[in-house]
Amino acid sequence: MKTIDRRQQVMDSAEKSFALFGYKATTMEQVARLANVGKGTIYTFFENKEELFSEILRSIIADMRQITEQTVKEENSFLDNVHMSMDSLLEYREEHELLIKLFQEVNEFGTPQAKEGLQKVETAILEYLERQVSRAMELEQIRRDDPKLVSFVLLKLYVTLTSDWNKAHPTLHKDQIKDFVGLFLKNGLSPPRERHATRFHT
Repeated sequence: MKTIDRRQQVMDSAEKSFALFGYKATTMEQVARLANVGKGTIYTFFENKEELFSEILRSIIADMRQITEQTVKEENSFLDNVHMSMDSLLEYREEHELLIKLFQEVNEFGTPQAKEGLQKVETAILEYLERQVSRAMELEQIRRDDPKLVSFVLLKLYVTLTSDWNKAHPTLHKDQIKDFVGLFLKNGLSPPRERHATRFHT
């Protein structure tokens, strides 16, 4: 007979509750009912709702890290790796029910814990991007600059083109986004020797 993992059962039910009701409206009683356990069982694993929420976010970030590990290939160019991984990460973010609910909650109520949770997710994405950007700079695939700043601009550019743009314009195809970002990288982040070569030929 299969042993029931009560801790995971509580986490799965809590994630469902947060996705349905948001952080603010979720209670430990709701989680207990969804998990079909006594409220005391939850407190054997987690001290409070904040700790439970943080553990779920850690699990989500671990999933996102796994996504990047699966998409990034050594033989690919910096642009291809960034595009494939950002496409996968943003798609995960937009389809994950809990993250969708947190975005709604932040927009409607400005719940501090929800805002902090989304910030943790964004920070994880930025840390991944910063590693990729730093490596590309070391390999002289792009010019040297502040990797944190470049990563921040890249993330905001992708979010704008995949989400914000669609609110008032026709949705861009993935290839259109890749081409635009590629043009941005080529003109703004090209290594010095490539920029010089471009000016010489023109």
